Amino acid sequence: MTIKRWPLSLRVLIGVALGALLGVIGGDEPYLWGLRNEHLGQIGMLAIRLLKALAVPLILFAILDAFVRTPISARSGGRLLMICLINVSMACAIGLLLMNTIEPGLAWRDRLEHLTARVSENATPTSPSSVPPPSLNPLRNLGAYIPQSLIEPLASNNVISVVLLALLFGAALRWFKDRQGEEDVADIRPLEGFVSSAYQILAKVLAWVVEVVPFAVFGLVAQVVGKTGLEIFADLGGFLGVIALGLGLHGLVYYPLAAWLVAGKSPRVYLQQGADAIMTGLSANSSLAAMPVTLRCLRNIGVSESSARIAVCAGTNLNNDGITLYEAMAALFLAQALGYELGAGQQAIIVLSAVMAGIGVAGIPEAGLIILPLVLSASGLPEAVVAAAIPLIAPVDWILARIRSGVNVLADMLVAILLDAWEKREPRNKA
Repeated sequence: MTIKRWPLSLRVLIGVALGALLGVIGGDEPYLWGLRNEHLGQIGMLAIRLLKALAVPLILFAILDAFVRTPISARSGGRLLMICLINVSMACAIGLLLMNTIEPGLAWRDRLEHLTARVSENATPTSPSSVPPPSLNPLRNLGAYIPQSLIEPLASNNVISVVLLALLFGAALRWFKDRQGEEDVADIRPLEGFVSSAYQILAKVLAWVVEVVPFAVFGLVAQVVGKTGLEIFADLGGFLGVIALGLGLHGLVYYPLAAWLVAGKSPRVYLQQGADAIMTGLSANSSLAAMPVTLRCLRNIGVSESSARIAVCAGTNLNNDGITLYEAMAALFLAQALGYELGAGQQAIIVLSAVMAGIGVAGIPEAGLIILPLVLSASGLPEAVVAAAIPLIAPVDWILARIRSGVNVLADMLVAILLDAWEKREPRNKA
């Protein structure tokens, strides 16, 4: 007799609830043999770090294995770019519509200095990232993605560089595979077996690590609630609410409708079958860490392995709709609160900055908060405002960061579903 296990999404929610309860009860003080909620958070972070460390090599071998198993054409790459462009355009449209219609930042006028002073007392400084800051210069960004060695991208978790290398070597593998048996063409069958085995082993190890995510979430939530408490969220509720609304409309309304109307996948199938991946992204604060679960969920939905890997692995940095939407809305919110009237041209610059910065994010935690100063500066806000933004937003950003990651996971799933539907219609169109 087999015992039916609770879904991962349910176990994560239980971890969140218990962690919040312990955070309120224990606070930031020792309560058991010197144990603090901070220690639980540090332990939980170990599981998240391990997830991310394994996810990057998974991208490499998933793309290589996809090339070995199925030809990936330039046409599929073009379709991927088109789908991602449509999605991010919808995200920006939703954000701008909400901010220009509701104008939630107006409620913060004359309160911004008070809130900044209060929040600065409770906010934890953001540690500097080892990842180079993104730039709005396309050539500079491109240069940062060309590695100096084959090991460097894996060591630094530079996702775009890993994808570029995987595409290059994958195309070479496919070239040799298509010419097997010809004279002077090397036999790559042993290499094919190695790539397939490495991918399966990585996927299995990641599946084991994912099982401890609910416990990691328990510790991380206990740490955050214990340090900041729940009171600060009342003052920052307006900012939190309007951005969560934008992310929710894009992730829970636009995505399910697009999957249903274009690909025939009902919202129930899309959200229910993808719940484990969404909750993993929310928990780990990273769509990259959720990648193995996302691939598994897409298989359950009926998406082909080829389309899933192209969208989720090769296109992961193009599917950062959550970050793009957040950056644009946060910049407009702060501008409204400070009385700056931004015209259509300035808002377009904000959107372009958010899109380019989102593509440059390397899957690091709190990436949206780290690149926010770049977007704020591009919008023309004074340096003093840019400097005040981080301590002001930091206490609630841990919530928004997880929602952003959940939206990015939903984006990965939608792109895979739409790409698969497009690919499957092609033979019928040719007939």
